[in-house]
Amino acid sequence: MTGKKRLKKIILVLLATGIAYLFLVPLLFMIFTSFKTLSESIASSELLPRLWTVENYLSILSDTVNSPILRWFANTVIVTAAGTAATVVVDCFAAYALARLDLPGKKKILVLIVWVMSIPGIVTLFPAFYLFRQFSLIDTFAPLILPYTANVTGVYLIYNFLVDFPTSLEEAAKVDGAGVFRIFTVIVLPCIRPIILTLAFVTFLGIYNDYLWPSLVVTSNEMKTVTVGIASLVLGANFVNPGLMMAATVFAVVPALLLFMFLNKYIVRGETNVGIK
Repeated sequence: MTGKKRLKKIILVLLATGIAYLFLVPLLFMIFTSFKTLSESIASSELLPRLWTVENYLSILSDTVNSPILRWFANTVIVTAAGTAATVVVDCFAAYALARLDLPGKKKILVLIVWVMSIPGIVTLFPAFYLFRQFSLIDTFAPLILPYTANVTGVYLIYNFLVDFPTSLEEAAKVDGAGVFRIFTVIVLPCIRPIILTLAFVTFLGIYNDYLWPSLVVTSNEMKTVTVGIASLVLGANFVNPGLMMAATVFAVVPALLLFMFLNKYIVRGETNVGIK
């Protein structure tokens, strides 16, 4: 490697490090502030705490009346897992049916999917809210899960991948007597696993981080999700304690961060496959 190329590489690495640091500063500030005392978290502008303490974590875990963080987290896990699983299953079957089966009105369905994708999600919030209220389902898991059971964007993503996906293996399986369901589960699903994992992760983040919809359909403290619960803490009597707020936020951020680290290679592979199909 010549000196010019080495210098260029060093400059690019330094530039990437600087950009990464800018994105990491809010995360580091959140983590370090959660270990600060009340007085230091309010008055100090330093990144690292002078006196490390876990009092904020103990406080938020012990107060099961005003901040049942574990209950909020359990609610979030139930809603996110159920919504993500339902979205992946429905989208996969719908996309495969559109790509492989001879359905009547297939072109009209595809046009409808594209049209629905152009509708802002916020437009459907209040009609959905009044519908769930009409059936007396407010403040239950039903309105927190059911709206996430399908995603037209996911259907369109998987459909576009399957359209150009070679059908030779599927045709060979048909000759051997395999049915549509077996072909889909045994042959197609393993081949599109990166796409499915990408869809699952994006859906997971969308449900996990959603605040507006849960805040509309949840009224009791016990049914709150993590995002709604943390927002209620910020607006409540503890808003003057930045350390406590940051400790609660760490509880919310860590699961999503760990999941991203675990699925990162599959997400990149899925996006690459979509780009070069």
